[in-house]
Formats: sequence, structure tokens, C-alpha cells
Amino acid sequence: MKYLYKARTKEGEIQVGDVEAANKDAALAILLSHELFVLSLESAEKEHFYNRILNVFKRIKATDLMVFTRQFSTLLDAQISLADSLKNLFAQTANPYLKEVISDLSQDVEAGLSLSQALERHPKVFSEFYINMVKSAEVTGRLAETLDFLADYLEKQSILISKIRNALIYPAFIVVLFLVVLVIMSVMVFPQLLPVFEESHISLPFFTQLFLSVGSFLAHWWFLFFLVLIVLTIIIFDYFQTEEGKAVLDELKLRLPLFGPLFQKVYIMRFAEAVRVLILGGLTLPQAVEISSRTIGSPLYSELLKEAAEGLRKGQTLSQLLAEMPYFPPLVSQLVYIGESTGRLANLLARISSFYSREVDSVVNNLVELIQPILMVVIGLTIGVLFASILIPLYNLVNAI
Repeated sequence: MKYLYKARTKEGEIQVGDVEAANKDAALAILLSHELFVLSLESAEKEHFYNRILNVFKRIKATDLMVFTRQFSTLLDAQISLADSLKNLFAQTANPYLKEVISDLSQDVEAGLSLSQALERHPKVFSEFYINMVKSAEVTGRLAETLDFLADYLEKQSILISKIRNALIYPAFIVVLFLVVLVIMSVMVFPQLLPVFEESHISLPFFTQLFLSVGSFLAHWWFLFFLVLIVLTIIIFDYFQTEEGKAVLDELKLRLPLFGPLFQKVYIMRFAEAVRVLILGGLTLPQAVEISSRTIGSPLYSELLKEAAEGLRKGQTLSQLLAEMPYFPPLVSQLVYIGESTGRLANLLARISSFYSREVDSVVNNLVELIQPILMVVIGLTIGVLFASILIPLYNLVNAI
């Protein structure tokens, strides 16, 4: 079986490759025999969709990670040693998956690894942005302060995601409730009227025929309908977990009428904040842009920022690169240009982040107010068509009598 690994050599260089072994333990033993410090080791075989579904329930929530980071910062600020801080966090943490991760961190630190090296062994929990911030803090000796900042950053991200989710709950509930009523009407009400319409031999409107056909199909083949629905849901879910599917979904999100501009603002805000913090942490601009590409949460923006990092290494300016890229408004490149010209890039990136943060808050706060009228119109029209499909044939039936 082939395993993909990411490891660090004795010289501190990152090495990525694959190794053939009978099982994961054997693969780990082979890598250790070559004096490699293994950061990650995963099977090269494609992960089945049911494993992906199970992994959803094993994820560590952003709020749990934020609380862990905040408590970690507080303990270190109180002059408690790194090893003892991790032991205290292990005792205080309720989330079983995070508890397991903290246990691994504690063991690695006691074995002589730095905190950043221990964090690198859990890439699904700690982002590259998180790890690089800790790595920079270890060099400068400001670990407690950096963890406090990371806690603030995670809290902002958690609040933002919560706002967006809460804005979508009400519209989603209304749509689902309406679809349930529509199915009940089609399955239980329209079939009761069908014999009356057939005996009267009156012509039925198109929508009446449509609802009768849908109701008849669901009444007789509901099990087949739900089976196909479940299979399609699994196939679609599995596709959107692939790299291609994630890219397609991201493109669709950015093209949505109401939500596209919102997601664009969120990604730009994350980009500006991540690059600003990484620059202040001592990383070069190309490194900061490249790392931000892997933490922004958008495959499309990730590719654009990777291209920008390559352009920076070739001597181009960030403002010039952003001005040529789609999904980056002119305001962003203009402010970045001012920051580059005045040597205050970090300050201007902070302004970009602050500006788009306010924009996101404004859009999210008004989102329900924007969606409600649209939903009312759409649902009202559909209800009108539904009742017209019943009343028009009945009116024609009364006139025929």
C-alpha cells in the first residue's frame, strides 16, 4: 500500500513524497529509519464518501479551538511552562477529539519537539497560518501574545460564520416548510379531486395536470423517489468533497446574486488580515501571500494568491498583480499600492481588513431583510398557482353543471 508523507529532515528542510509499506506503522518505521521527522502520513488511496461523512462529525469546532488558544495564552502569560500548560488544557477540555490532539501535543513537547513542530503533526486541526504564527512567536519569544492574537482572530472568524449561518437559517426553514406543504397538497389533496375532474370531462389547466401527475407519481413511487434522492445526495456530496468539486462549488458561490458579493468580501478580508499578521510576524511578503492562499478557504482565491506569490518572487509588486486579477476590486490594489509606496503595507492591509469587515457585517445584518421580500414574492406566486390549479377546474365544473 502506498502512503503519502510530509516530513522534516535533520537539517530542518521539508520533504514530501510517498512510501510503499504493508500498513501505516510499517511506513512510519521506514521513514524513521531514514532519520526523518514525520509531520503527516496518509494513505494514497482515495477516501470513501462514508469516511468523509464520518469525518464531518469528528471535526473540532472553531469555537473549541478558539477557547483552547485563549486558555493556552492565559496559562503561558501566567509563567506556567509549556508542558504544564498542555497538561492543564488536557484536563479542562471537554471535546474528546481536541483532548486527543492536546494529548499528542503534550507527548511531542515532552519528547523534545517545539510547539510548532508538534502542531505540524495535526494539519487538519491547525491551519498553516496558525502554525507559522506560532513558529514566528517561538523565534521572537512572544508566544503568549501571539496565541492571544490567534484567539482573537479565531473568535472573529467564528462570529462571522455564525452571523452568516444565522442569516440563512430562517430562509432555509421557510423554503423547506413550503416544499413540505407543496408535497402534501400534491400527494393528498389533488388525488382526491382527480375522479371528480375525470367524470366531468372538463379540460384541465397545465399546472393542474402537472400537480396531479406529480401527486400520482409520489403516491405510487415515493420509495423510488426517496431512493434516487438519497443516491443523488451522496453522489453530489462526494463530488463536492473532491478538489474539482470544491472549485466548482466555490465558483458557484461567487456567482450567486446576493451571496456572491458577500463571499468575495469575506475572502478579501481574510486575505488582508492573514498577510498583515504574517508580515508583522517576520515573514517575507511572498511567503505571507503563499501561506494566506492555503488558509483563505476558497480554492479560486487560493489559486490566484499562489500566482501572486510566484509573481512576487519574480519581482512584480503585489498591487500590480492584484490589479490584473479577477475578484479583487480596484480599491484593494489601490490601497496596497499606497502601502507599498509609503512603506506602510501592514497598516494599509489592516485598513482593507477593517473596511471589508464592516462591509460584511452590514451585508449580513441586512441579508434577512433582503431575502424575506424575495421569498414572500416567490412563495406567494407559487401558492397563487397552487390554489388557481384547484379553483379554476372547480369553477369550470360549476359552470358546466
